[in-house]
Amino acid sequence: SLTNLLLAKGYQVIVLTRQQKQSSRAHFSFAQWDLNKGWIDPAAIAAADYIIHLAGEGVADKRWTATRKKAILDSRVESSKLLVKALKENPNKVKAIVAASAIGWYGPDNEKSKLSGFVETDPVDASFLGDTCQQWEESMHPIKALGIRLVTIRIGIVFNKMGGALAEFMKPAKLGAAAILGDGQQMVSWIHQQDLNRLMLFALESEQVVGVYNAVAPDPVNNAILTKAIARRFHTWAIPFNVPSFILKIMLGEMSIEVLKSTTVSAQKIQDAGFVFDYPEITKSLSSLDL
Repeated sequence: SLTNLLLAKGYQVIVLTRQQKQSSRAHFSFAQWDLNKGWIDPAAIAAADYIIHLAGEGVADKRWTATRKKAILDSRVESSKLLVKALKENPNKVKAIVAASAIGWYGPDNEKSKLSGFVETDPVDASFLGDTCQQWEESMHPIKALGIRLVTIRIGIVFNKMGGALAEFMKPAKLGAAAILGDGQQMVSWIHQQDLNRLMLFALESEQVVGVYNAVAPDPVNNAILTKAIARRFHTWAIPFNVPSFILKIMLGEMSIEVLKSTTVSAQKIQDAGFVFDYPEITKSLSSLDL
């Protein structure tokens, strides 16, 4: 979806991939990279005016074993280091890099965040995701010494009909059940996929945008409200029920900590920079998705 937006705006897009692929679309092509060999096609680096770095294993795809946690961390940090290495070693004209991070940087809500949300200067959480986000972000910092503008985007829960967290919420909803997680009071900081795409393009094109920004809608909601809203998209008679915390801990293991964690994140900084959300509140956002 980001590629489609960039093409519509007149950009030529090169996607780095581990497999050899061909494209039949105008202004769209693939180039190879290999993390194990520490190699990126130098022609892709030479051609790039901008880089958007989104690589990383899915955090919620599998149970968090030691092996899985290493894959989640390494896929982010090692890919960042490879980009830095390629930019140091190859002639290039890259003006800016937009690099993904996540709101996993922040810990559970405190009295301040409940009122105004976590902001970009708040300290990192002492947790697996907090440590992952910190190493992920720091792995891109050497870019600054190359004179390239770096924008780090801490992404919330993305609403996308094709997968991700929303797809998991939709499974019980399609059966007429609103499966509220734990007590349902934990705050969910989310963003519509189209707004996330637009925000990344905004960061790419706006020279005044530098540093860390939260990518969340200005209307965080608790899990109970979100779950009921999703269920109503399928059945007006959806029956709400609570999935006890202990069951989630059995099913998900350590990942249940994140599922049950309340994190209220502020969108104020990116709004102050001039970004305007198309989908600022939950009902309009869900209604826009062809679920």
